[in-house]
Amino acid sequence: MPYWRLYYHLIWTTEGRQPLIRPEIEGQSYEAIRDKVTSLGGEAFEIGGTGDHVHLAVTIPPSISVARFAGEVKGASSFHVNHLPDNPHTLEWQRGYGVVSFRRDNLNQVVEYIRLQREHHASGELSPSLEECTGEDAARPTCVREAAAEYDPSPWG
Repeated sequence: MPYWRLYYHLIWTTEGRQPLIRPEIEGQSYEAIRDKVTSLGGEAFEIGGTGDHVHLAVTIPPSISVARFAGEVKGASSFHVNHLPDNPHTLEWQRGYGVVSFRRDNLNQVVEYIRLQREHHASGELSPSLEECTGEDAARPTCVREAAAEYDPSPWG
């Protein structure tokens, strides 16, 4: 079996950045994300976010494109949540996603950033390149290209 470790930090938002990830469905939403990541051959290290977006630290096997992976994870999680008994609300994701690759050495830092999402948002201490997006389609961030420097200034370490 070939060895691979491709580390990514993915982020995607709810439709219209509405607070659709309510506390009563958050755990089940994250569980659905983790299950889909595993079924696609990846490994989820951390899942977190707020009511309007999700962060995911993950490895993705080279046999699947990041775009397909993100689309399948988003689709599976919204499908799962939207079919929960007694769930009166619909969870919809915006088109697109943001992605930053990182080195294994930076895994703990990325996991900690994701784990503390609520605190980061409450205090306003955000990583602008991982939280703010501009452009015609806010779900297709132009800012993620700058985020790798926050994890490690040297891509070759």
